[in-house]
Amino acid sequence: MTNPASFAPLLERFFTQRLMQQRQASPHTVSSYRDTFRQFLKFVQKRLHKPPSRLSFEEVDAPLIVAFLDDLEKRRGISVRSRNLRLTAIHSFFRFAAFEAPEHSAQIQRVLAIPSKRYTRTLVPFLTRAEVDALLLAPDRQTWSGRRDHAFLLVAVQTGLRLSEMTGLKREDLVLGTGSHLRVIGKGRKERCTPLARPTQAVLTAWLRERPRGDGQVLFPSVKGERLSVHGVQYMLNKHRTTASKACPSLQQKRVTVHRLRHTMAMDLLQSGVDRSVIALWLGHESVETTQIYLDASLAMKEQALAKTTPVHGRQSRFRPGDQLMDFLNSL
Repeated sequence: MTNPASFAPLLERFFTQRLMQQRQASPHTVSSYRDTFRQFLKFVQKRLHKPPSRLSFEEVDAPLIVAFLDDLEKRRGISVRSRNLRLTAIHSFFRFAAFEAPEHSAQIQRVLAIPSKRYTRTLVPFLTRAEVDALLLAPDRQTWSGRRDHAFLLVAVQTGLRLSEMTGLKREDLVLGTGSHLRVIGKGRKERCTPLARPTQAVLTAWLRERPRGDGQVLFPSVKGERLSVHGVQYMLNKHRTTASKACPSLQQKRVTVHRLRHTMAMDLLQSGVDRSVIALWLGHESVETTQIYLDASLAMKEQALAKTTPVHGRQSRFRPGDQLMDFLNSL
């Protein structure tokens, strides 16, 4: 490093050497970390009145990072979960810095000691079968874009692929015939194959007969033949949710995203009796424990479990006030 105390070259090497070369991080991870440091450096520039390229490593200390995280949460209104994701990116950089700049080990350890915040886990949101059916009927299949949107929605809800996986699909990733499936490189650069149901196969077979746009590689391209953007996909989903809500009013109160369609697929598998380990493989989860969130959210399965138990017959009794000190301790 030209200047051991300089922050800029160290951050540049973190992206080019650690993330891209050594870890071969996915484009999604790189862009997420990039956005974190863009936000952080803008905050630092306002706080220290100094351009990012002139920052010294010593100036980027734990109190400054905590102030940045508090600003994100209080002034910008981001969720605790998003705050923790930003901290994860910063921790990753400082673990890299521990090898590159060991002379700053005390400062680095203080940053790495910044804890993630605990937060209340909400139940996983998903769509009902009636809502999914209404959504699939919404696109106008008399038009090219309507046929694309219908195929996109059907694949998303049947495979449970992530947004980046859906928009990154190429025609060569689709294998039709015996053992039809989609091949994707998912989170953590893990390759997996997801089987396709017969109705999905039929829709995709018809879709492949459409005249390709652009270079003809993208499976679900934009009108210009390019990869669909995040905003483009959400615009599509919002549009069809509005149409579908006329036939299925419950959709008016729900936000439809690719991730919610992924949750819907997982819940469908779970309620059909598929083992959690298989669902984890299907979704590309690193751990089976990640799939626990779907088990927690399944009210239907809990009701089925309750129906198998013997009801407890409680008896009414006269209320007797407890000890005041114990009441105080119980109220804490």
